[in-house]
Amino acid sequence: MTLTKIRTAAASSLAAAGLLFTLAACSTPAATQPTTSAPASTATASSSAVSEPCAGVRVIVDSGSLKQEAADTSVCVPVDAPTLASKVLDEAKVKTVGTTQYPTELVCRVNGVPAADLEITHKGGTYKEECSGMPAAFAYWALWVKPASGDWGYAQEGLATLQVSPGESLELLYTVDGAPAAPAA
Repeated sequence: MTLTKIRTAAASSLAAAGLLFTLAACSTPAATQPTTSAPASTATASSSAVSEPCAGVRVIVDSGSLKQEAADTSVCVPVDAPTLASKVLDEAKVKTVGTTQYPTELVCRVNGVPAADLEITHKGGTYKEECSGMPAAFAYWALWVKPASGDWGYAQEGLATLQVSPGESLELLYTVDGAPAAPAA
């Protein structure tokens, strides 16, 4: 494969990722009933609406329609200045795995979810995530950011470059066939 073809293929993959991000950002939020959860080791459910104040960055992991509660968490990470999202997740003890092709640009698994042997049911049948290239357009982890006062917005950067500030919330939300379309309010 020539360098030009490799660059064209890489650009096409990145364009597809951008399209996925854009489509998710334009989706109508799904109505969900908020619940709160404890840190990752004892998490039972997750929510974007957490009543306890957080002077740092609120980190939320929601496995969405996969209902893999072992992955779900909501914790406050103390930060006093803009901090890389990857560092905030490390501090929250949230383990992310990228793909073979995009090891730091994309998130394929969060806290082991979805497991390699999990059959994800979607409109077209079932799917198993191999974490080799781009995740499927119908089943993926979406990265969301919420300012201290405002609405959730689809992250325009990946974990390696995205900076979050005190008072903001950061959510990884697993979406299958567009649901949930956005974090709970």
